[in-house]
Amino acid sequence: MARFTTMRLLVSGLLVSAGGVAAQGAQKGLHELMVGAGKLFFGTAMDTNNFNDSAYQVIASNKNEFGLFVPENSQKFEPTEPREGDFVFTSPDAVASKAKTGGQMFRCHALIWHQQLPSFIQTTQWTKETLTAAMQEHISSVMGHYKGQCYSWDVVNEALNENGTFRNSVFFNVLGSDYIPIAFKAAAAADPSAKLYYNDFNLETGKAKADAAVKIVQLLQGQNVRIDGVGLQAHMKVGSTPSVSSLMTTLNRFVSMGLEVAYSELDIAHTKLPADTAALQQQARDYVTMVNSCLGVSKCVGITVWQFTDKFSWIPSTFKGQGEACLFNANYTKKPAYTSVSSVL
Repeated sequence: MARFTTMRLLVSGLLVSAGGVAAQGAQKGLHELMVGAGKLFFGTAMDTNNFNDSAYQVIASNKNEFGLFVPENSQKFEPTEPREGDFVFTSPDAVASKAKTGGQMFRCHALIWHQQLPSFIQTTQWTKETLTAAMQEHISSVMGHYKGQCYSWDVVNEALNENGTFRNSVFFNVLGSDYIPIAFKAAAAADPSAKLYYNDFNLETGKAKADAAVKIVQLLQGQNVRIDGVGLQAHMKVGSTPSVSSLMTTLNRFVSMGLEVAYSELDIAHTKLPADTAALQQQARDYVTMVNSCLGVSKCVGITVWQFTDKFSWIPSTFKGQGEACLFNANYTKKPAYTSVSSVL
């Protein structure tokens, strides 16, 4: 804990004065520094739409900078099974191959989600038996294809509303909450070596939602169904990041249940664009807060950013007037956030 406190104080000074320590910290990549701090990875989302950008690839392929890849979209239900029983793996295979070639880890995302579903899932008149069979076939086939390649799988993604109730989805509407243990049982059978995660957003900021995520873990553990981790997506807003102690308390709720945790989709968006100097410094402080909270929890195994450059961030197309959420700007220049994260590591 003393080391953790010292690092927080150090980076506070760096934010007001770009000194030699920041320059020294920047000599090593984020993944290399994260591993040196006792964690497993600092990674990034990417996908095949990024492959033709040579400047992007130079940064992404540096395993010292990003030691883990996760396919941003191409491994979800609709892209991998667009028609019932017809499986397509071309794009996620390409990401997996790039990770293997570069000596980088591969995190897999996501098996059961209420969005990006193929039409046959949305339009079929399912019974409990037929939907269970369809879920099991999808999970078995997709995980079987990547068996032994994935550090972890997001088995169920975003099952909860903000008030802690279950989202209305085809899975919940037909199977109720049973769809979650059905999915995790199938995943455990399909690849015993992959870590199995529940993944969601706003667990860091919403107590009702975090309480409900705890209940999902309890549901699975109560049925002796394997769950290994919780991914906290960490889609944050500049100036609205919780304190380090609050974040650590949330992470430790899941760790106390025998799980590991990770920040699985980190970005910190500006709500007013373009960001001025003060806003960029606040974003840097917010990124440091997120990193320090992971450093302060032994079973927080790593951090994945949801794209490292503003050029390919999902934020502007989803939230009008917001963006510039990443560690690099759209021209691949490192922001103050990058320098501060590098320094704290």
